[in-house]
Amino acid sequence: MTVPPPDFPGGRSAVRRAVDLLDVLLPVPPDPARVAEVLVARGEPDEPLATAAVAELHEAALELREVFAAPDTAAAAKVLNRLFAKYASPPRLTAHDADFGWHLHVDAADDGPWGAWFVTSSALALAGLLAERQGPPGGLCASPSCGRPFAHLGGGSPRRYCSTRCATRERVAAHRAKTKAPSPE
Repeated sequence: MTVPPPDFPGGRSAVRRAVDLLDVLLPVPPDPARVAEVLVARGEPDEPLATAAVAELHEAALELREVFAAPDTAAAAKVLNRLFAKYASPPRLTAHDADFGWHLHVDAADDGPWGAWFVTSSALALAGLLAERQGPPGGLCASPSCGRPFAHLGGGSPRRYCSTRCATRERVAAHRAKTKAPSPE
């Protein structure tokens, strides 16, 4: 059994899972096969997802996106607290089975609804990251053609873009716009 080293409740892997799931759940309609692929890649059971479960996960993703869209730490904390008030139950430890390892849950039950699990497990991890960094746990890509959520997992200044690709694309576009010669009239 491999248990990740402790860092904060929920851990960085749960934050990465949240971002990966948001990436496949926010498009309308979400592709159930892609959602299942991300869940399995992030250590969840390989189970078929019912249409209702995918719809529930999509609605949860819309609520979680608000954390990433928050303009500052206090606003992100406010969204997280609202999600905890709406979805969370008292904290409990669970191992699901003998091979999973003990970890913290704040959803009501191990076999509860997918949406509640996604919101509570992600909110717990994002809240831990916010408390550790004393800053927003993530943001939305500043590229007008993107807008994807991303997490602030490293040190240094907060990121503005979800990837190096988006940052480079915007930097090149700004450079081209700046150096573009005026057209003759």
